[in-house]
Amino acid sequence: MDRINLILSEWTRAKTGAQEYIDAMPEDGVDFRPKPQIRSFAEQFLHVAGTNYIFASVASGQDNPYDMSEGKDPEKMEELKQSKAALRKFVMGSYDFMIDAVRGVDEAKLDESVKFFRMDMPRYLLLAKAIEHHAHHRGQTTIYLRLKGVTPPSERLF
Repeated sequence: MDRINLILSEWTRAKTGAQEYIDAMPEDGVDFRPKPQIRSFAEQFLHVAGTNYIFASVASGQDNPYDMSEGKDPEKMEELKQSKAALRKFVMGSYDFMIDAVRGVDEAKLDESVKFFRMDMPRYLLLAKAIEHHAHHRGQTTIYLRLKGVTPPSERLF
């Protein structure tokens, strides 16, 4: 399997897992936060979505439609926290953006270095770091689901 298709399969799996976690949370748990000083369930997924856009735009060279430097921070968009449907739609859109971005990357350019904040790294590593970021935050939401009495869906590790 070529590397682009391998990366696409990982992002498709990640999207399915995120959707299952959002779907598992009861409507009244979307704004749930275990402690006042940490992100709510919605904010965890909005953080993932916002960074999906960042990672995808850097890896592909596409413009980021939710550029935080232009005041478009999904975590601060209250309308996305009002319902599970709004949250799900936005978050799934971020995975679609990532998947489309990966499809558009020339495999020959996966080893080229890109600048991500103050770091330089190959595109393929940036996309791997993005999956790591997704898994980290989705994993945190496992506790949110358990605290709401929900058995979390499979982690979909493979």
